[in-house]
Order: sequence, then structure tokens, then C-alpha cells
Amino acid sequence: MKTYINLILACLFTTMIFAQEKPVKIVFDVTSSNTSVHESALRHVTMMAEAYPDSKFEMVIYSGAYGMVVKDKSTVSKEMEALANNANVDFVVCQASLNRHKIDASHLIAGVRAVPDGILEIIQKQELGWGYIKEGQ
Repeated sequence: MKTYINLILACLFTTMIFAQEKPVKIVFDVTSSNTSVHESALRHVTMMAEAYPDSKFEMVIYSGAYGMVVKDKSTVSKEMEALANNANVDFVVCQASLNRHKIDASHLIAGVRAVPDGILEIIQKQELGWGYIKEGQ
């Protein structure tokens, strides 16, 4: 699955290089607790944000992936904090997932904000014309 996602992203990058006449907007969906998925997803967003600084990227973290945004659990906290400083990148986590796991907002990595529902966030982005990438293995 990881190879499949990398192939999709490579095709997306190639297509965008030749066809990007206007900025794009892409939402990345992360639900896995697997830290290699977290690392891969962050790498994808980093590459896209650097290659297309006029575009918008949002990573929506929910379900089992909540640990990705918790200061003392995340394996990508430093990278997320740095990338969150980019105006074209947004990291959001599902408040319902935080509530279910009894995680207070004070434990989140700097630059991560909570939204009421991760799935609803993705649906709303898609209704506004955002592209969708499911990160996983």
C-alpha cells in the first residue's frame, strides 16, 4: 500500500508540474496509529508544500492517529512544528478523537488545532473543491 501511495503522489507531482495553472488545495487523511504512516504523510505534505508554495495543504488527523499530534507521543513533533509555520500548511485533529482518548488541547504539538469532527472536516474540504489523499499502508 505504501508503494501504491508513493506512486499516486509521484503521478500527482508530475501532473502538477506540467498542468498547474492555478494553486491546488489538498487534504490529507491520516487515521493510522502506525508511526511509519505518520512519517510518510508528513514527508508527502512537506514535499508538496515546498514544491507548490501557492497551494494549500491540510492534514486531518483522527481515530488511531491521534498520537501523531500529542507532544510526548509523536515521532514527528519537531517536523510538524516546523511545517506548521508555513502559511500554506494546516494540521488539524479531531476533537472527538481527543475526547475519546482523554487528551487535553494543552498536550498538542504547537501549530495543531482541533476541529469538532475529522470526517466532517474532510467532507467540507471536498465540497469546496479540495483534492483528497488517504495516507496509510
